[in-house]
Amino acid sequence: MTVNVLDDLRWRGLLYDMTEGLDAVLTAEKVTAYIGFDPTASSLHVGSLLPIMSLARLQRDGHSPIALVGGGTGLIGDPSGKANERALLTVAQVEENAVGIHRQLERFLDFGSASNPARMINNADWLRSVSLIEFLRDTGKHFTVNAMMAKDSVKRRLGSEDGLSFTEFSYQLLQAYDYLILHDRFGCRLQAGGSDQWGNIVAGCDLIRRVRGAKAHGLVLPLVTTSAGTKFGKTEAGTVWLDAARTSPFRFFQFWLNSDDRDVVQYLKWFTFLEEREIAEIAHAHAAEPGRRGAQRELARRLTTAVHGADDCARAERGAQVLFGGRLSEATPEEIEMVFDDVPSMTCRREIFESAGIAAAELAVQSSLASSKGEANRLIKQGGLYANDRRLSEADHHVRATDLIGGRVVVLRKGQRERRVIRVRG
Repeated sequence: MTVNVLDDLRWRGLLYDMTEGLDAVLTAEKVTAYIGFDPTASSLHVGSLLPIMSLARLQRDGHSPIALVGGGTGLIGDPSGKANERALLTVAQVEENAVGIHRQLERFLDFGSASNPARMINNADWLRSVSLIEFLRDTGKHFTVNAMMAKDSVKRRLGSEDGLSFTEFSYQLLQAYDYLILHDRFGCRLQAGGSDQWGNIVAGCDLIRRVRGAKAHGLVLPLVTTSAGTKFGKTEAGTVWLDAARTSPFRFFQFWLNSDDRDVVQYLKWFTFLEEREIAEIAHAHAAEPGRRGAQRELARRLTTAVHGADDCARAERGAQVLFGGRLSEATPEEIEMVFDDVPSMTCRREIFESAGIAAAELAVQSSLASSKGEANRLIKQGGLYANDRRLSEADHHVRATDLIGGRVVVLRKGQRERRVIRVRG
């Protein structure tokens, strides 16, 4: 790593803004720093990787990271970057989500370090017990409504049709209070987050200065965008989650493998621990042969391994080979299931494939790949219907047990893209 974590963040393009004097502090001292994570779901998504990696970079540089799960503020909702108020979660939902988040943070943060262990703390520990009168007297008096209304996130919502509830308006006070508590209990002197959190972070620094007479700092990261103008972390199938049950390792691998050439080198800087020389070598090779997608493949391997482990990464990469250029008949049933997990499927009894088998046209109708036998037969005559890798050419072609991959599955395809997975039972 370079001289200190700020030098590294600057080179990677991760330092959007920071409070005055932070550079000198991080150069001379080791501090405790925190980033908040919203427990609105039981999993974080790829957009959360930037703050997670930033905490990990701080820890690697000798600083002590705190991942603050908003078990208390998650019951309120942060208006920053939101056009509408979010549905409120129950206490039980928030607590369940926090458990899932902790498992994912363990992939990046060292909670067992002897010198600077990471901590995961839930702000419900103090927010759910603080009294309203105490909070207004000791914290609320340090904030003016004028300053709170001047924040961009508040102004945007005030100008919207739905407006802003008092519940969300109070969020910045609660986040500032979190910083004060972490400062008092753990000596926390740095809060980091996305650039949309700057106002909330500065509010916490101001509160610590007024109440404790101490200097606290803030650092914000850029919001991730794509060169194509699309929202980062979104695909046609929806959000890309870190939980394998929500986004399979194969889909996760494919998300990074599909990175735009204009973005991939930047993503290597943001989302991996590769050093400047290593990324320069990858970028040079990629520029020479962009069609090989070497930079994207390196990115996909590193992120999939970090989030899901080496075994799932290897399976995901084999699945990609099956989907793009490999022979389906040489894949395992597990690989077929992984690659086509979002493809419509049906289950049939094994006996219909035995002996003479079942007419391919009939199977296409049963699986809704064709609307009628007539359409299915026309597809076959035109060379547009496939069983696994095989293009069907005879109208009376039957799918038999010998066509089943691993004796368990067959894939029907219409044209280049539309598929059905046929599973076999019995």
